[in-house]
Amino acid sequence: MNATGSAWFVMGAIAAGVAVILGAFGAHGLKSRVDPELLVVFETGVRYQMYHALALLAVGLARVHWPTTVISLAGWFFLAGILIFSGSLYLMTATGERWLGAITPIGGLAFIIGWVLLAVGAWRAI
Repeated sequence: MNATGSAWFVMGAIAAGVAVILGAFGAHGLKSRVDPELLVVFETGVRYQMYHALALLAVGLARVHWPTTVISLAGWFFLAGILIFSGSLYLMTATGERWLGAITPIGGLAFIIGWVLLAVGAWRAI
């Protein structure tokens, strides 16, 4: 599946908006309800979601300039990374189940692959 630049930009904007909402929820709604250590875990998920929401915006812009499958593939990996990396941290905070931390590196690997693919897509356009 090959999303257009506009579709990636929309996904990035939505992911960024959700990151802001979750960040506010963490700061105001979770602060008194979860262990401080888990609050840090939640904040890490929000931070990486925001970074990669911005990466999705970059994918949207890159797709306009370099409409290649590699650029779209980078977006899919960023999206997977948000869901797996940040999602596992959100679930760990909500449930207290520490074993979910074993899933988190898979999302981190997806982020790394996304960045490599974005670089490759741009490099091929040189």
